[in-house]
Amino acid sequence: MKMLSIIIPAYNEAATIELILDQVRAVELIGGFGKEIIIVDDCSQDGTQQVIRQYIDQHPDLPISYHRHAQNQGKGAALHTGIRAATGDYVIIQDADLEYDPEEYNVLLRPVLRGQADVVYGSRFIGGKPHRILFFWHSVGNRWLTMLCNAFANLNLTDMETCYKLFRRDIVQGLHLEEKRFGFEPEVTLKMARVPNVRIYEVGISYYGRTYAEGKKIGWRDGFRAIYCILKYGLLQ
Repeated sequence: MKMLSIIIPAYNEAATIELILDQVRAVELIGGFGKEIIIVDDCSQDGTQQVIRQYIDQHPDLPISYHRHAQNQGKGAALHTGIRAATGDYVIIQDADLEYDPEEYNVLLRPVLRGQADVVYGSRFIGGKPHRILFFWHSVGNRWLTMLCNAFANLNLTDMETCYKLFRRDIVQGLHLEEKRFGFEPEVTLKMARVPNVRIYEVGISYYGRTYAEGKKIGWRDGFRAIYCILKYGLLQ
């Protein structure tokens, strides 16, 4: 059986982590894929740890591995931990909030099953999928960062900052990743683009965004860090 490793970075997600795990557990993967769930708790302080441990106890048949950082390090650091722990054929990133729908794993898997792709990005801006209407300047910043990253990576992505990125495990584990916060997105994109003969695809996905009051964490400082990372990994490495 082929295996999909689902990496869930979590920081203070006690309100939603159980709901997203229910959704991940319920999805039936196409192509005979099984699921491996890897939760990386980035030192949450709101009861996330207790909710996760209780969930694991209640579902002993579910293949979940739980990792907790002793100190808060950032989303990128949590993803580094999850990527190192993955054993599946492919790896996908799933945020612990409810902004992305696990039912769409199969949308990202289809190019893989056709033998066309090694990496698949889920774009919130193509395909006519539903998405919640939120912040104008976020969308402008996202598209601008994507365009800048494309220029250095020589790609034509529409959504570099998307959470839903699916990688062939051996390829992503072979990258030397450094960014510990949201700089992970441009760094992994630029370094993946340099892998010889890598086949990168993009498919349309839904997006159910949340507001800052609902727990959204990314801010304008992360946008400036993304610019720095694009220049650093695009020009100097």
